[in-house]
Amino acid sequence: MKKSKSLFVILLIAVMFIALTLTSCESSANEPQEKKIRELSKTEEQVVSSSVQFGIGLLKELIDEKGKENAIISPLSVSTAFGMALNGAENETYNQMQSVLGLSAMSLNEINESYLSVNDLLTGVDNKVKFSSANSIWYRNGFAVENNFIEVNKKYFDAEVTAANFDDPSTVNRINYWVKEATNFKIDKIIEQIDPQKVMYLINAIYFKGIWKYRFDAGKTQDDTFNSGSGTLPIKMMNQKNKFRYMINFELQAVELPYGNDLFEMMILLPNQGEEINNFIQNFSEEKFNNIKTNFSETELTLSLPKFKVADESTLNTPLKNLGMIDAFNENIADFSKITKADQIFISEVKHKTFVEVNEEGTEAAAVTSIGIDKTSVGDEIFLRVDRPFLFVIYEKNTNTILFFGKVVKPE
Repeated sequence: MKKSKSLFVILLIAVMFIALTLTSCESSANEPQEKKIRELSKTEEQVVSSSVQFGIGLLKELIDEKGKENAIISPLSVSTAFGMALNGAENETYNQMQSVLGLSAMSLNEINESYLSVNDLLTGVDNKVKFSSANSIWYRNGFAVENNFIEVNKKYFDAEVTAANFDDPSTVNRINYWVKEATNFKIDKIIEQIDPQKVMYLINAIYFKGIWKYRFDAGKTQDDTFNSGSGTLPIKMMNQKNKFRYMINFELQAVELPYGNDLFEMMILLPNQGEEINNFIQNFSEEKFNNIKTNFSETELTLSLPKFKVADESTLNTPLKNLGMIDAFNENIADFSKITKADQIFISEVKHKTFVEVNEEGTEAAAVTSIGIDKTSVGDEIFLRVDRPFLFVIYEKNTNTILFFGKVVKPE
């Protein structure tokens, strides 16, 4: 993955809204829709709006960590995974998670109903766009899961639920293969191994493939250069002249590229020359995003857009804590008693992987979010995980003669 591609980060802001932004354009009479388009309910609007706010906040936290590297997220994937987790949280743990997701004004039942209906609306609404969202829950054999937690996530998130032997290495392969299939083989794995403390995974996977309404002619794609801010990079630049929804103001230019039957869009945001991309993102907001959308007008323009294929991987623990989701990660005070009453559990890791490819035909994108839940190391059960530099001693017990004494930093 190439680093320091500032425009790519801009493009990827747009990608995080692809699965959420539905236009009011009517489809052609010759291109019937698979579903009748309807307006969102108030609670659905709240979930979508909250996901946008959450995504912007999360991206801001990520760029603080990643600096000048690419940063890609799927707010819909992350919020959906936490939508499942909400059904297992109680008290302050629940309140913090609900607040960070921007859903404090809604009851849990309204949240569940809205995730269900928004996903149903997005899936199959445009017969020229492929969109799917899949959920799964994996838990350790013998772990006492509350039945209501399982049933609610089956009902509202269509979650596949599997009890598995977490001590068997083949379980890692099973989980990763589920991820592969759910992302059309664009993301091959989300976990490397299962730690002894791990008792559950909540996983969401999203897949998107959209064909441009106005495709780029591959014959007009040319070798070009890209100013990354740290140097000049060679790229393949796609070009076309067409009528697009376009706007310009004192700080940026923006254009919308429709997919299929105009129901999904990619929005390109290009800050003015000299504006540092991270500063631009830090000053971005849902209000600015909505203002940009309302100021588009159809304009004939020549568009030059880089072809690119990027993948990104992030651990979201710190960004989510910075946003206010504290207790869920604290093994001593996390309250997930609606998942289990037999053990004290907490969120140990939130892993997020994304893939995006943009070419002359359109866009293919995938995302996976995995919430790993651990059991607190309390009581008689003791865990020792030697996963950092250590010392070893080989000695004879009767004489206490040390035969070997060493430090291991790289146990190759």
